[in-house]
Amino acid sequence: MKELVVISGKGGTGKTSIVASFASLAKEAVIVDCDVDAADLHLVLQPQIQRREDFTAGSKARIMPGHCTACGKCEELCRFDAIYYDGPGNGKVPKTFRIDTIACEGCGVCFDFCDDKAIEFEPAVCGQWFVSQTRCGPMVHARLGVAAENSGKLVTHLRRTAQELAARQKREMILCDGSPGIGCPVIASLTGASLALFVVEPTASGRHDFLRVAQLTMRLGVPGILAVNKADLNEEVTSDLEEFARQNGIAVVGRIPYDPAVTQAQIARKAVVEASSGPAAEAIRDLWTQTQTYLHRSAPAAAGGFVQLAGQQQESTT
Repeated sequence: MKELVVISGKGGTGKTSIVASFASLAKEAVIVDCDVDAADLHLVLQPQIQRREDFTAGSKARIMPGHCTACGKCEELCRFDAIYYDGPGNGKVPKTFRIDTIACEGCGVCFDFCDDKAIEFEPAVCGQWFVSQTRCGPMVHARLGVAAENSGKLVTHLRRTAQELAARQKREMILCDGSPGIGCPVIASLTGASLALFVVEPTASGRHDFLRVAQLTMRLGVPGILAVNKADLNEEVTSDLEEFARQNGIAVVGRIPYDPAVTQAQIARKAVVEASSGPAAEAIRDLWTQTQTYLHRSAPAAAGGFVQLAGQQQESTT
């Protein structure tokens, strides 16, 4: 089983548009949207949800007003200023304390030191994850809650679910829309993958963030290939990006020109290759052919998202 992760050092490079087109061209892949903090692949692929599950990670504290005696110890001990003396009265005291669930970091100090046992400390529901069907095949995706954390753990769970689904359905490829940047969800997107496709735009910020994510990918031992999107808008920076890639063992596999048809396809909720036969669509088709060649040469994906680092087996669930 091969796993391709389409990645970028920053958002807005066209990564998701390319994943949608690849999904249309691949047909037999399991699709995963690993950009759980700002998921938007579903806007194009319009998945029909078949399975829905809560995602729980970490814990949150909650004060039970009926048990609270308003002693104030929890407020005194909270390092995160998450506890307020404006909770409802309970017949014993006119006001009690309450916990701001967004500010709460789930450290459990208030729970441990409450003499009145007035605080609950339970696993927090951070969002939901889904297994769906699209016109391009099965899709595993998620919706993370507002200000929710543990996105890296959620990405790892999505990839594991996709691997299990691919094994059951005997599908040989997993196609991931990776998270942008270099943080925990990006590490979780890349760890143990067969191949990373960098989608980069020829701008100063695009160049800077490509350098960072390329270094991360090399550190994780995942081979990478490069495609420059809107390459014709700045030929000089495009050439610089390609030269850096070659110097670091990253094959250059495509240039995608600026094409207004991409925006028109997005408005129509279609992949570019479904809606157009213009220059961008043709470049993406060529890019898919090149990517398949490198994916065929790559190693199978590591089961469960494991990777060997410094001789130790580590799991990306940050």
